[in-house]
Amino acid sequence: MGIDLNFTKGQGTGNDFVLFADPDGELTLTPAQIRAVCDRKFGVGGDGIIRAVRSANLPDGAAALAEDDAAEWFMDYWNADGTPSEMCGNGIRVYARFLIDHGLVDLADGDTLAVGTRGGVRDVQRNLTGFQVDLGRWRLDGGEPLVRARNLPVARPGLGINVGNPHVVVALADEDELDTADLGYIPQLEPEPAGGVNVEFVVPHDPLVVDGVGRIRMRVHERGSGETLSCGTGAAAAALATRHWAGAGAPNQWRVEVPGGTLGVRMFPAEDGEHVGLSGPAELVFDGVLGLG
Repeated sequence: MGIDLNFTKGQGTGNDFVLFADPDGELTLTPAQIRAVCDRKFGVGGDGIIRAVRSANLPDGAAALAEDDAAEWFMDYWNADGTPSEMCGNGIRVYARFLIDHGLVDLADGDTLAVGTRGGVRDVQRNLTGFQVDLGRWRLDGGEPLVRARNLPVARPGLGINVGNPHVVVALADEDELDTADLGYIPQLEPEPAGGVNVEFVVPHDPLVVDGVGRIRMRVHERGSGETLSCGTGAAAAALATRHWAGAGAPNQWRVEVPGGTLGVRMFPAEDGEHVGLSGPAELVFDGVLGLG
């Protein structure tokens, strides 16, 4: 028996998502249904699906409530290929916009919205560009694998960084290399990480720092989605990697240009270590109903 999916299409710097409300956790889509919805020719089209569900109403939400009992809502995020993901930096901002615009939460200026994710609870606030999210404590993780990408002549060393989900960041020589790389193909890593990884390719601006703000340009191949116009956690990882390579004196504020726009990244101290924050726009584009078999 088919179902009608009442959905909203949203995007943050071109990273686009299909969102739907299921507060009681009654509508779990299959991987095949997720792939069908995200298909850009036969479905709605999107880099992933986000289900708005109360943390108390799904198993993954128990850990979120144990971490912070204010995390009433859980961002149940699935990649376009039907696989689950720990976190999505652009997606969580769009998710906050969805919850507010659909009357599921109130978020006044200065208030904080705690959102459960598979990567842990994340705090979201409004700001002038849209929303900012504390991605939590980051860590160097995944070593320095060699990365090969189509149209890049030689393998490049990457830097593994975890910001709630895994990334490998690769520095390229210039803008031409960044533009030439064909990220429609999955980059090959040696050694290959278990479970896959998001791969960011980065070029610094010249000069790197202007008025105390670092500036880089980035493209990304997201596991489970392919090349996307933006990746929020990837932008944070790219800024962290560039600061790491730049060494002492590198700034803690960054502007990251992605094909879909510009994101802000900020590193700041917290009780459990250094955190990284992400800011940028979040827009809801249209609502619709899609019949699913």
